Amino acid sequence: MLVVLREAWTTLVPDMKDRHGPLPPLMLALTVVTGLVDAFSFLALGHVFVANMTGNVVLSGFALAGAAEFSPAASLTALGAFVLGALLGGRIAHRAHADRGRLLFLALVSQTGLVLAAYVIAQAGDAPFTGGPRYWLIVSLALGMGVQNAAARALKVPDLMTTVLTFTITGMASDSRAAGGSGSKAGSRLLSTVAMLTGALCGALAILHGHPALPLLFAALVLTITTAATFALTRTAGSWTAPLPDRP
Repeated sequence: MLVVLREAWTTLVPDMKDRHGPLPPLMLALTVVTGLVDAFSFLALGHVFVANMTGNVVLSGFALAGAAEFSPAASLTALGAFVLGALLGGRIAHRAHADRGRLLFLALVSQTGLVLAAYVIAQAGDAPFTGGPRYWLIVSLALGMGVQNAAARALKVPDLMTTVLTFTITGMASDSRAAGGSGSKAGSRLLSTVAMLTGALCGALAILHGHPALPLLFAALVLTITTAATFALTRTAGSWTAPLPDRP
């Protein structure tokens, strides 16, 4: 337990001389955003995901099979917009490849703008969202999450991919001492899981007991703070900004 707590602490308060520098806590902030945004999309936009594309593909299958309460048009729109967002994120990553800090900052600026636009649309409309406003919200949010996912992939911070937890949870179990492993990285993996759970919980509570647009406001605030922190950190260049070798 002490090892897990120590790993969690070093993820939240990292050594700035480490090769990932301040990136781990920034990635955790983006994981919270994922929970907030998917809570909004699933609960307020009619059972569609804008960040979790694995779930979205499964929901598309349900919808195409004729299952009630699922929309193939909404799911496929989210999937298409996410791909376009990932394309944009990939272009940002390749243009800023020599500086991971600049890469993250540019991606965050793009994503923050898209989430703020979605918040304005949601605030102006009435839930449940239907027709044009629903699809504008799906497109804006899926674009932003595609950018985020592409940036996280390019940054290559282990176990902190911000939108994917399947491998993270698998790693916690398969690398645990009970499975015969070293139990390493359990702290950071647990934090990633808790971060997404926290975002989803706060988003759901905001929708159920407040206003449907509140999760997007919270997500925009987290993104704005993360963007400002990234900008400040990139002004004091460190080894963490250097690109990592390509994965084999």
